[in-house]
Amino acid sequence: MTATPAPALVPGRDRFAQWGIAALTLAMVAAPLIPILYQSFSDRPLYDGAGVLSLDNYVKLFGSAQFQRVIWNTLALGALTTIIGTLIGVVAAIVLGRTNMPGRALIGEVLIWPLYISHLVLGFGFSVMYGPSGYVTLSFAQVLGDQPWDLYTIHGMAIICGVAQAPITYLFCVASTQAADPSLEDAARISGASPFRALWSISIPLLRPAIVYAVILNFTVALELLAIPLLFGRPAGYEFLTTYLYEHGIDAATPDYGLVGAAAALLLAIVSFLLWLQARLLRDSGRFVTLGGKAARPRVLNLGIWRWPVFVGMALYLVAGVIVPLIGVAMRSVTSFLTPLLPFWEVLTFDHFVMIFSYPAYIRAILNTIGIAVFGGALCTLFVAMVAIIVHRSEFRYGRALEFVATYPRAVPGLVAGIGFLWAMLLFPPLGLLHNTIWILVLAYMMRYLPTGFGAMSPMLLQIGRELDRASRTVGADWWTTATRILLPLIKPALFSTFAILFVAFFREYSAAVFLISPGAEVIGTMLLSFWIQGDAGPVAALASFQVLLTFLFVYGARHLLGVKIYG
Repeated sequence: MTATPAPALVPGRDRFAQWGIAALTLAMVAAPLIPILYQSFSDRPLYDGAGVLSLDNYVKLFGSAQFQRVIWNTLALGALTTIIGTLIGVVAAIVLGRTNMPGRALIGEVLIWPLYISHLVLGFGFSVMYGPSGYVTLSFAQVLGDQPWDLYTIHGMAIICGVAQAPITYLFCVASTQAADPSLEDAARISGASPFRALWSISIPLLRPAIVYAVILNFTVALELLAIPLLFGRPAGYEFLTTYLYEHGIDAATPDYGLVGAAAALLLAIVSFLLWLQARLLRDSGRFVTLGGKAARPRVLNLGIWRWPVFVGMALYLVAGVIVPLIGVAMRSVTSFLTPLLPFWEVLTFDHFVMIFSYPAYIRAILNTIGIAVFGGALCTLFVAMVAIIVHRSEFRYGRALEFVATYPRAVPGLVAGIGFLWAMLLFPPLGLLHNTIWILVLAYMMRYLPTGFGAMSPMLLQIGRELDRASRTVGADWWTTATRILLPLIKPALFSTFAILFVAFFREYSAAVFLISPGAEVIGTMLLSFWIQGDAGPVAALASFQVLLTFLFVYGARHLLGVKIYG
């Protein structure tokens, strides 16, 4: 029996690959940030080479009474969104993870639907059904004689945002509720505590790390939101950080690039601080660990006669907050005018779908979005796999620094990333070659979701024993051969899962593309936003319905055919 010859080694190949991937990662992350920071201190636009560095933009920004209202509105929306999203998510995690409520599997499935669709589509659905002329609003007004709610307020917008964010809190907390050590509750029960008292005093406090993580993430996402503040806040005269960037950077006849740069840098600084605070608060999370090596499963809390009332409450929430808005989008897509005052079949039409498939801009947006999600998602998956392998399975001296760089884009809002790449094309001539192409969108999306892919890829790499690496090196293979011939095939399930997650993220993304779109490089999200602002509700609903349908087909196809998870 002859031994298999070791692969031919290329001198310096390992170092070249590791340094090359590290340099690309750093360039991808730094490219949009450098122009923003530079513009925020420059008294002239970037394309004017005679700019002088100063603090005038920040003085002007913070001295503006308008911007002070912007900050207040942004913080108020973020706080209310966080409270609503966190409360819903924590309650759902406890009810679905620890009680005997009927229909938990179905309720849990519907609860995470907002993860698969963009805030823009969900906001449009709320507008169609619960807006001033919404189907549900008019139905209630016929009975009550007046409009029972108003979404065009900060608390109205916070409800929509909270529904959109609740699944994130739920996913963070449900795993913790199911992994708690039952002996702690047993001790409380022995001391005379009721099941509910034990749950309240023991299990819920142990959720603190998950709740802290969810609270800061919910608040961070609320600060980054564009669609809902733009759809509901702008008509009512409310302005937020993201809409401030949008209106002064795109809608303004003569954009004030200095103010936009300063506002973008401020948003970046706030989000970076929140992520630092999150890490700081969770540094002692080890003292909340209750799951050890001994197998244990928490006991299900018997709700008794409250089983069905709790089920009805959860079902009503999902129907009103998730299902009805999606039904509203679908109904509006096949009607010329949606109103309870006319029978549905009398206004039935498929003209909106005919329009989107006959209008070149819509077709381009659909094809571009699918192309970016497929090719961009695959490219990002392979890239992030190599980054994760360098960080976790190499002796690269700057591995920890590379991990920080790869995860830092969590602090970069999509709108800020879009502005940064737009200005980067002015500062760095090679990037200018990507102008008016979808490749600048691919690059922006890759940078934005690099932490998402890294987080999905790392756990499986950490589960693979290092003896495989050592065995490969023993027979003469270098690091590159070990990474490509052994590690990549072994993490194939993680590659599929990461691609599925990135596909959904790329497919629903719109905020990073707002400043980067150009004729021929449209995507579904930006088309929805622009046509909704113009008042074309029918075609927008048709395009949104098509996007939701494609997303769900992919999600459930990936889960059942490929056996991968799109979340968690």
